[in-house]
Amino acid sequence: MTKSRWSAAWIAAACVMFAGFSFADDAKKPQEKREGRQRGERRQRGPRVPEGVVAERDIEYAKVGEKSLRLDVYRSETSDEKVAQPLIVWVHGGAWRAGSRKHCSAIRFAAKGYVVASISYRLSQEAIFPAQLHDCKAAIRFLRKNAARFGVDPKRFGAWGSSAGGHLVALLGTSGDVEAMEGEVGVTGVSSRVQAVCDFFGPTDFLQMDAHSPPKQRIVHDAPNSPESMLIGGPIQRNKKKTQAANPITYVSKDDPPFIIFHGDKDPLVPHHQSVLLDAALEKVGVDVTFHTVKGAGHGFGGRREVFEQVEAFFAKTLQGKSSSK
Repeated sequence: MTKSRWSAAWIAAACVMFAGFSFADDAKKPQEKREGRQRGERRQRGPRVPEGVVAERDIEYAKVGEKSLRLDVYRSETSDEKVAQPLIVWVHGGAWRAGSRKHCSAIRFAAKGYVVASISYRLSQEAIFPAQLHDCKAAIRFLRKNAARFGVDPKRFGAWGSSAGGHLVALLGTSGDVEAMEGEVGVTGVSSRVQAVCDFFGPTDFLQMDAHSPPKQRIVHDAPNSPESMLIGGPIQRNKKKTQAANPITYVSKDDPPFIIFHGDKDPLVPHHQSVLLDAALEKVGVDVTFHTVKGAGHGFGGRREVFEQVEAFFAKTLQGKSSSK
């Protein structure tokens, strides 16, 4: 298999996995699904909005040139507007080249005492790093500045993402104190820090990915057209300074927020070792970090309820101040 086909396989696999990586089932009824197949429909739908949750979609949080950056907000229709709720920001995966905010795995948390925001960001074919991080930080600043509008507590922001999204939320967590990584997209002069991070199998040190890939790896990460190389604008091993600037572990410091990390030990796309590295770096400086190796899991967890229960307990503790009853 050629290097270009390795890259295509990685992106295709990531897109397929994350298109269905959600708590809820597709909202289509069986008859609608049959009719859709008969018409040849291939458009992907996001997870069903849970009963009792209202959605405010396509909110522009920033503009870069002619590019409008947008987000969706979900909240309970019975929530008291006078009581600010914690916010969970979902950042989608897709190899930094695909994916959609419409596939929001955090959506069900809108019925559990949170406001949920799912954000878009520029993809690597549109702009190279650090554009993606700048966009995520701009979304955080926008939501914090407009906390009253969305009924959120600006002091209780969590970030959650998978794969490429896991990489970006880890960066939000570790680079919160790095002024040089803020960028000038959208709202400025407001903090982009988050108070909790949930990282699902995100890359953390690109330069070590191939050295620790499983025997039947799906991609050569050092290749010029790998997702990581395309993200930084050149082969990662030939552009080590740029690559290190994109690594979450580069910015780890003792004032980083609590982290919870999940990674399957059979992941063929992002080596499990990537999360081992981040866990060790955070633990070394004294950051509150919990790392779960999901036995037998690949690049995704197949809806394992225990994983999402642990995520729920983590956010309840870090954003709601609740101790687990288990």
